[in-house]
Amino acid sequence: MNKLALSLCITALLFGCVSTKSPTGRSQTLLFSDAQMQQMGAQSFAAMKKDQKISQDKIKTAYVNCIAKRITAVLPDQSQQWEVVLFESEQVNAFALPGGHIGVYTGLLNVAVNQDQLATVMGHEVAHVLAQHGNEQVSRSQLTGIGMQVADAALGASGVANKDLYMAGLGLGTQVGIILPFGRYQESEADIVGLELMAKAGFNPQESVTLWQNMAKAGGSQGPELLSTHPSHSTRIEDLQAAQNQVMPLYIQARKQSLTECKINGRK
Repeated sequence: MNKLALSLCITALLFGCVSTKSPTGRSQTLLFSDAQMQQMGAQSFAAMKKDQKISQDKIKTAYVNCIAKRITAVLPDQSQQWEVVLFESEQVNAFALPGGHIGVYTGLLNVAVNQDQLATVMGHEVAHVLAQHGNEQVSRSQLTGIGMQVADAALGASGVANKDLYMAGLGLGTQVGIILPFGRYQESEADIVGLELMAKAGFNPQESVTLWQNMAKAGGSQGPELLSTHPSHSTRIEDLQAAQNQVMPLYIQARKQSLTECKINGRK
């Protein structure tokens, strides 16, 4: 069977697809199963841990894990175990992958200067996973030029030869040099869903506005790596400000509970 015929067969199989709604009610068409997405996430994260330096700073690692634990504790699926890794790099970046994987770069701690601001970024990244944005991306790729290679990788048909393609589809474009950026609606969705997550976890959602202002100032005219795959639209801060009345009650309610404060170098 030639490659075109094989690709068409794979496409036909995958078109037993799922039509669903995102957390904000947007229609989604998902071609890949949860198991396939988890496989992509696991393989991509394993490659990241192999290729990039992991921080040995126990204080910073504990700080990042503390924030991640509180955010993941409010997710609908509590059966998922989350692995969190702090990478030693000046990159101002973070990501989350299907299957329960979160990566944070030490450079982000210089811009997200308190627990609430770091929770903004981590909540945003986890929201991408919760909303199945990675599945949307690789599904979209399936229907365009590089899609068949992504499908081959996801189905185990070509080993790790095309790992960069599906890593890019999962939002890791800056790491592998192939950009499949999340779309405008996905970014807005991750902002709002992430804001709700951080508020439910007891992090101050008002700090989200300050965080993105810090992001806009970081890294000169190009901005930090995080913004290269997470486009900063002129309405982002306005949207976050507009959502404050909706999420502040969630934050106030969460603060009534006993929460572990996440501290680093004496500051929260």
